[in-house]
Amino acid sequence: MDKSKQYKIFSDPIHGFISVPKGIILNLIDHPYVQRLRRIRQLGLGYLVFPAAEHSRFSHAIGALELGQRVLKNLQEKDTTISDPEINGTLIAILLHDIGHGPLSHTLEHSLIRDFNHEMMSLKIMDKLNREFDGALTTAIEIFTDQYPKKFLHQLISSQLDIDRLDYLKRDSFFTGVSEGSVGINRILKTMRVLNGNVVIEKKGIYAIENYILSRRLMYMQVYLHKTVLSADSLLKKIFRRVSFLIEEGEQLEIPSTSLQYFLEKKPSAKKVITNEVMEHYLSLDDHDVMICLKAWVKSRDPILSDLTSRFLNRSLFRTTFIHKKGVKNLKEVILTETKRYLKKAGLPHDDFSAGFYIDFDKSYSEAYKYENESIWILDDDQKAIEFSKAADTKHIIALTQPVVKPYVVHPKEINLDFH
Repeated sequence: MDKSKQYKIFSDPIHGFISVPKGIILNLIDHPYVQRLRRIRQLGLGYLVFPAAEHSRFSHAIGALELGQRVLKNLQEKDTTISDPEINGTLIAILLHDIGHGPLSHTLEHSLIRDFNHEMMSLKIMDKLNREFDGALTTAIEIFTDQYPKKFLHQLISSQLDIDRLDYLKRDSFFTGVSEGSVGINRILKTMRVLNGNVVIEKKGIYAIENYILSRRLMYMQVYLHKTVLSADSLLKKIFRRVSFLIEEGEQLEIPSTSLQYFLEKKPSAKKVITNEVMEHYLSLDDHDVMICLKAWVKSRDPILSDLTSRFLNRSLFRTTFIHKKGVKNLKEVILTETKRYLKKAGLPHDDFSAGFYIDFDKSYSEAYKYENESIWILDDDQKAIEFSKAADTKHIIALTQPVVKPYVVHPKEINLDFH
């Protein structure tokens, strides 16, 4: 048989041509649950800052699958025993690792389901697919949940140096145009080995790991926690909070998406059993559900909801101001007073409760490398594994292990703050 007929080729701007073998993996790619990821932006609201950041969770899943194929082949070449069922299971787990994401990726996770995390939903969906495919995903689920004896297979999916991160850093860097996030993926993959059942990096890959950790820090500062992204996230959450409030007050709102209406009215919790009804509605949600609702709400009779949605759709966002000086006296009271003054001037409700939809105090948090729990290990000349921060030649890596916490306030641009 012509080997070319045994594969399907995807053209990817990051990794080139990606060959996917026909069979269970391609059947999963063609499944509606995976195709849904085409309609979910990888960077959520990042497109409001970086115009080309329109790439989807689907392209990331295919990219991660390709890197998974490369690293498994490389490990086999280095005499690591990996059976065909283990290869399939690992690749399926990599392909489906983000299948639990909802509209706009992380932005609305907790607005739709209380106590939610997308890994939990990914597992629920994998269980559902496993029943549909007569148990073909059992090994993948065991690897995904770290229940499989070969721990290094799970580490490829979830660790501080996993396939997921390697793809999204490179992909997000490309589509945002932030070149500082570019990672030397091939050198990292080629220097991966398995020692005593765990993934380690050969010594010649140490500088690629340094670059990876630094790139991760820079991407968080310049992309994932960009001040305008924080502002857009805050605004969208305020819109959904206002909608929930109006529903509780008995207001009749137009909600064009029946599935989104279900979550706004039922308010399910992840701590309770995720029912088939919840799953059905969740799996029908994507970015388009949010957008059609926003377009309807801009015409709402409620002046605050109409104003907030108009701001979002027309990118008239609030300002994010980082709070650099400690102990700013009466900061919240000052901002509340100024916001109420602005709202009154704009002809909008201007009581304390209403002003709360225009103000958001929060903290951004990033951590480039955690060396205490899930360390990256370097293989030295004596074939011993050394924790990366001890093996690195440069001292700045130690500094990158410190979390960066930046308090900030989101507020209307019409309010001038000079305390920073």
